[in-house]
Amino acid sequence: MEPMFLRFSKTRLNLRKMTTKVNSENIKAIGNILVDESRPLKERFRALFTLKNIGGVEAIACIKDGFKDPSALLKHELAYCLGQMQDSNANPVLIEVLKDINQEPMVRHEAGEALGAIGDESVIPLLEEYSRDPVIEVAETCQLALERIRWLKSGNSTENLSQNPYASVDPAPPHVNDNVENLKKILLDENQSLFQRYRAMFSLRNLNTEQSVLTLAEGLKAKSALFRHEIAFVLGQLQKEITIPYLRASLEDPTENEMVRHECAEALGSIAHPDCQQILNDYLIDDKRVVRESCIIALDMCEYENSTEFQYADALSKIPVC
Repeated sequence: MEPMFLRFSKTRLNLRKMTTKVNSENIKAIGNILVDESRPLKERFRALFTLKNIGGVEAIACIKDGFKDPSALLKHELAYCLGQMQDSNANPVLIEVLKDINQEPMVRHEAGEALGAIGDESVIPLLEEYSRDPVIEVAETCQLALERIRWLKSGNSTENLSQNPYASVDPAPPHVNDNVENLKKILLDENQSLFQRYRAMFSLRNLNTEQSVLTLAEGLKAKSALFRHEIAFVLGQLQKEITIPYLRASLEDPTENEMVRHECAEALGSIAHPDCQQILNDYLIDDKRVVRESCIIALDMCEYENSTEFQYADALSKIPVC
């Protein structure tokens, strides 16, 4: 069996694009699943990741239609997938979402991050404008996206950096330093820029030792909610049982930012230990919709991780072949 992190990394799949051609009718059929509010949320998520893996203009158009949905969790995931596709055709969609102050902060944040993931220099003026947004999570995200694009532009992307084994497009490159104690100092230093702390975060993830993983878990106490949410994201990628108590504590904290709690729930789903299933079941009735829905998706992740299913993004196999 393939390593688990290749099957379901980050609590979200990051598989290669599909190598077989998918016709327009099938893409539209999958898009119809995505926007159908009568369908279970887990089916709609699987449809989304199917569209992500198909890629192209038609898939982007189907994903765009989902931003009318009332679920902040789903819309957040739509923006994430558009960024991971790294297709500049998605830029107009993401720009519209970032500018829309009626969208939830976690959705606008993810749109900003996605623009950074795509990395077009043309969005630099926009990101500069929204790096001063009154919503702190949006402002910090746009600052990070700017730093990533400038780093790419500088030519430093040729640095001899550690390899990311999770196939995700990260909001910052790993740090050139690979000493855990030095990286810990950067990670937990509130006076450092978020970009440098993110770089330390991804270096610690790539090291993937018990010491580096537990160091990352300490980041769940940082001041920035955006930073804490990314720490939970990374712990979901790592899928280490030793992090369950830390993720559980953040999920169970009613004063914690719901964006962080949501990411902790999905990380627990990625780890997929029986203890995680029990924790997630307890929060299916949480006061916060995004937390409830994250637990639904996380439990589907648990089921997937403990199954013999090869492909999470399986919507194509569930529609009539055209």
